[in-house]
Amino acid sequence: MLTALSIKNYALIEDINIKLQEGFTIITGETGAGKSIMLGALGLLLGNRADYGSIRDTEKKCVIEGSFNIANYKLKDFFLAEDLDYEENTIIRREILASGKSRAFVNDTPVKLTSLNRLGEYLIDIHSQHETLSLGNNDYQFQVIDTIANSDALLLEYKSELKSYKNLQKKLLALKEQQALATKEYDYNLFLLNELEEARLENGMQEELESRYEELSNVEELTENLSSALNLLEQEEIGSLDSLKQARASLSKIAGLSSNYENFHQRIESVIIELDDLSAEVTDALDRVEANPEELEATNQKLQLIYNLQKKHSAETIAELLQIKKELQEKVSVSENAENTLSELENAIVKQEAKLGTVSKKLHEKRKAIIPTFIKEAELLLTDLGMPNARLKIALKKAANFLANGQDELFWFLTANKGGDFKEIKKAASGGELSRIMLAVKSILAAQSKLPTIIFDEIDTGVSGDIAQKMAGILQRMGNSMQVIAITHLPQIAGKGNSHFKIFKEDSANATTTKIEELKEDQRIEELAMMLGGKTIGESALAHARALLD
Repeated sequence: MLTALSIKNYALIEDINIKLQEGFTIITGETGAGKSIMLGALGLLLGNRADYGSIRDTEKKCVIEGSFNIANYKLKDFFLAEDLDYEENTIIRREILASGKSRAFVNDTPVKLTSLNRLGEYLIDIHSQHETLSLGNNDYQFQVIDTIANSDALLLEYKSELKSYKNLQKKLLALKEQQALATKEYDYNLFLLNELEEARLENGMQEELESRYEELSNVEELTENLSSALNLLEQEEIGSLDSLKQARASLSKIAGLSSNYENFHQRIESVIIELDDLSAEVTDALDRVEANPEELEATNQKLQLIYNLQKKHSAETIAELLQIKKELQEKVSVSENAENTLSELENAIVKQEAKLGTVSKKLHEKRKAIIPTFIKEAELLLTDLGMPNARLKIALKKAANFLANGQDELFWFLTANKGGDFKEIKKAASGGELSRIMLAVKSILAAQSKLPTIIFDEIDTGVSGDIAQKMAGILQRMGNSMQVIAITHLPQIAGKGNSHFKIFKEDSANATTTKIEELKEDQRIEELAMMLGGKTIGESALAHARALLD
């Protein structure tokens, strides 16, 4: 429950602090006094987007802080999942800076608005005047039935299966489109693929072929120069090797005289070994060089094929051609294996439909089972609220397709008068009747959802007199099991509260400020008397006010 609320520098509010109690709390005030400002501040605590224009003094930051006693609401797992510090007395703080930035904290830990919004759903349900109209909204109608039927886990499972089902359908559609395109291009892609496969391309092939082509094209020059080099290396008396060997013989005679001469001898020995190896390799190369017109032609043809393929596919290397070949294989494979893939995907969709059907059937049965009980409870509450002839009918029909909330279509009908025809609830009820129906629904939901706090913003719109008195009784009974806060203009409802706050404006020399104070008993009597008879308070109004409090 909400135990304390502090608002600083927000709209017309300079600085207010209030303590709240369990049970049924009343908030009253003249139109425009600032009740909507209070709700706006609470909305910020619950994760609503900040309106930077609502900062009262732009030189200071706006701070809204709420304390919540959550000891009995089993939220430890939620705090653990959101990586927040759990405290039985949890403090939520929202700051709007003059720079335009907004920050939020839970027990002094910074949080994102999405996390704050999720936490807020466990703490407070704010029923605005506009929400009464949602009775005619199909999503809200489903939400009511599913909450009472305790179908949250089942609905979550259904939505997960529905997401998988839609993903499979998207894949099937994409595959069919891809198949249609691939079929058109199949013959051409197959021709290109065969052409590349017949070329038997390999990485490094082009460089090897170009090198071999150069050798075969320059046989005479290679033979002449390799022979010359070999002669210079090995020719007796004037060959390099012969000269080095003579130098080695000379150095070997003096190698023992010092380490320096020994080093000369070792170095020339290394040179001779290297030149011996070089000479052998040149000899081998010379032996391999021979004119081979057939190989030259074959090499040239292979190179021309590679060059033509590169030009055709706008490629510069064989690696690029191999990648193109891989892509063509995939395209051709799509066409050749499309039937199998299509069949597998269609089978997967059939299986997923079966899963969805099973879950949606369970949802349907839970909804169907709870509807009669809900109707009975709602009609009893409506009788207490001065609608004894109101009859509610809820039709639950199986839909042809899988919808967002299951495979059901839901219709709420109402007849407010005896013998009247059933019509859609938004067409059959007046504004005051809608308010009473919504209160009945909220009363049933509150018992089911176990919210710590529920706030009603003028739920009494369109009602008065004895009906207001009965509405107050229902709100008071709800306050026996949870914290109920009602913003009201009706003295019949205000008189039922366990505590009573008044919102008012106060003018100073420079500004108008919204303030709030908790009323003592004599102040409550005066406030109720003003609500009954206006600013001029007569003795009869005071007596009536005392009677309402009694």
